[in-house]
Amino acid sequence: MSLPANIPTDETPADAADETGRADLGTRLRRRRKVRGLSLKEVARRAEVSIGLISQVERGLTMPSVRSLGAICSALEMPVGWLFDTADTDEVDDLVVRRHQRRVLDLGAKGMVKELMTPDSCTGIQMMRLVIRPSGSTGDTPYNHPSGAKCGTVLSGHLMLEVDGDTRRLAAGDSFAFDATCMIRFWCEDSEAAEVLWVVTPAVY
Repeated sequence: MSLPANIPTDETPADAADETGRADLGTRLRRRRKVRGLSLKEVARRAEVSIGLISQVERGLTMPSVRSLGAICSALEMPVGWLFDTADTDEVDDLVVRRHQRRVLDLGAKGMVKELMTPDSCTGIQMMRLVIRPSGSTGDTPYNHPSGAKCGTVLSGHLMLEVDGDTRRLAAGDSFAFDATCMIRFWCEDSEAAEVLWVVTPAVY
């Protein structure tokens, strides 16, 4: 799988070659904000981020971190899943997701790629393939979900995982599990991307 490069994270200037991807995400967020009749100030207040960040994201100038993106979508009362690219297929299967049918969310060169591997019809559990790029992370601030559990295994590379302040380095073949209420963050500190199979209950996208 070829991954786009040089897409910025929060507060990072855009590169013209990657403008289309950021512009598309910004357009979707701006359209949702208009539908909800919300000002930039109100969305920023709800998401607890700066007005400047919201404005830059909507204009395709920056790519938000995982945490910021989740907060913005929550403020707009929209599932993050709406931002995943729609697979190029007319077929919808409630049982099987073919490899070419996975929906993809690319968070940029300093972030990660998420591929949804389970059908949207299955809301009780969700499986994803994550590719955390070198220096990519969920951000400096831990996050959690109100219920459920998470587990997974590292397929390649090394994953740094912090759960309630306890940091572990996981290698290929290592697996993990914890309550979704735990405060977590994860990142890749190596020069090689980390590939992870990630499972969460219930589905979050």
